[in-house]
Amino acid sequence: MSCVVVCSGGMDSVTLAHLVHDEGRLARLVTFDYGQRHRREIEHAARLAANLATPHDVVDISKLRGFLSGSALTDDVPVPEGHYAEDNMRSTVVANRNPIMFTIAFAIAAGAGADSVAAAVHAGDHFVYPDCRPEFVAAFAEMERLALDGMWRIAFETPFVEMSKAEIAAVGGRLGVAFEETWSCYEGGQRHCGRCGTCVERREALALAGLEDRTDYEDPDYWQSVTGANAPGVT
Repeated sequence: MSCVVVCSGGMDSVTLAHLVHDEGRLARLVTFDYGQRHRREIEHAARLAANLATPHDVVDISKLRGFLSGSALTDDVPVPEGHYAEDNMRSTVVANRNPIMFTIAFAIAAGAGADSVAAAVHAGDHFVYPDCRPEFVAAFAEMERLALDGMWRIAFETPFVEMSKAEIAAVGGRLGVAFEETWSCYEGGQRHCGRCGTCVERREALALAGLEDRTDYEDPDYWQSVTGANAPGVT
């Protein structure tokens, strides 16, 4: 059995890559350049692939950027700060991003003779990202079954789809994932900003999982002010 993992370089997909690798099924990592405002995640995905001695494909679909407009991840739109669970995170939605990427990943899996494609969609994204919800996952898996019918049988694995970010962090902790070597920040500076929605979500998840956060942040304490958290000993 072999699996192609869609890996952005963030903590969820890196944890998933480690999980599949630990099971001895990791065939390759696939990362997408869709014209996002920075390449920090892509760089971290490449580093992970090297560490796991796994083939890594970076698929350039950046020419779509002009069509995937209106998102803080692709346009000159202010990056939202604050708690990830707030409605302002809707400005980070990129229309149809996951269906586009997953379709390509399935084609790569077919060409590589892999048995499955795995993606790290999770419950924390359900409220804002339609293409991370269980209904989408089920429909997409059925679409691929029909698209490949009679030629390939490739499963769609989403083991985190009903898990919280903190639960994923706990899985990563058990696997020994070095979260400081993953990238979450929307801003893409030299350090994590500590203030954008994904930085706050990251800090909160690691704290709830009882894990030390060794990531270097510009503003390491902001997350507590917007989540009301009190996690002594978490740095």
